[in-house]
Amino acid sequence: MSENTPATEGDDRLPRSVYGVGHDPDVRFSLANERTALAWVRTGLSLVAGGVALTTLASIADLPWLIDVIALAACVAGGALAVSALFSWRRAERALRENRPLPAPAALPWLVAGVAVLAVVLAVYAVVELVGDL
Repeated sequence: MSENTPATEGDDRLPRSVYGVGHDPDVRFSLANERTALAWVRTGLSLVAGGVALTTLASIADLPWLIDVIALAACVAGGALAVSALFSWRRAERALRENRPLPAPAALPWLVAGVAVLAVVLAVYAVVELVGDL
């Protein structure tokens, strides 16, 4: 299909909720949308890997339970971010196909807030450990 060709009944691409509406956009926009989604998935995978590394380190080094809680939060956040990437890709692809403005990234504010909270928690933890060692 070209840029201005409407979606047809013979189009068997899935998901139909995306490819069954509107017109095929310029392929560069669809590929950029896919790259963005894959970047979000990579970020989610990095959070999961970091969580696994933290919990492994915590068990080997006999670190406090707070590290396990942070590891659990990282793993859950990574999985949620990967799922969010799929939904974000679908929303953006539909907007491209329907020639609408792109929606705002839903996960970005949550990710930024989570990183900020994690930084504060770890900073407070480090200060408490330093004061306790004096």
